[in-house]
Amino acid sequence: MNPKKPTNLKILEGNPGKRTLAFNEIKPSPAVPVCPEWVHEYAREEWERMAGKLERLGLMTETDVAAFTGYCQTYARWREAEEHITIEGSVKVLESGYPQQNPYVSIAHKNLSLMGVYIGKFGMSPSDRVGLVSGKAEENNSKMGRLLSK
Repeated sequence: MNPKKPTNLKILEGNPGKRTLAFNEIKPSPAVPVCPEWVHEYAREEWERMAGKLERLGLMTETDVAAFTGYCQTYARWREAEEHITIEGSVKVLESGYPQQNPYVSIAHKNLSLMGVYIGKFGMSPSDRVGLVSGKAEENNSKMGRLLSK
C-alpha cells in the first residue's frame, strides 16, 4: 500500500489523478528545521544543500526534522561507503585466489535503497518530479487553482 501524498506535492504534480484535493488537511508552514548537532558532516552538507530548496517548494516544514535527518544520515553513509569503494575497489582477491566483494558495496547498496524511500517522501527523485508545475503550492490554493485542479 502506497502512503498518501501531501496535497502540496499533488498540486506541484498537477493533480494527475484529478481527485478532489484535501485543502483542509493539516499543513505545517514551510520552514527549514534546525539540523541536529550530532549528524555526520556529510549529512550536514546535504542538509544545507537541500533543505532550503524543499522549503521553497512547500515540501519542508519544522515537523519534517526526523524524516529529513534520516535522509541526510543515509546519504552520508552512502557517500562514505562509495568513497571506500573508490579507494579500495569493489572486489578484493583473497590469498586463496578467490574474489571477495568489498563489504562497503553492500553498505552502499543498502543506503542507496534507503535513500530512495526518503527521497520519494520529499519529491526529490526524477520520477517524483515528472509533471511538477512551477511556482509555490500556496499560489495554487486560490479559488481558480482549486477549480483547475478538479
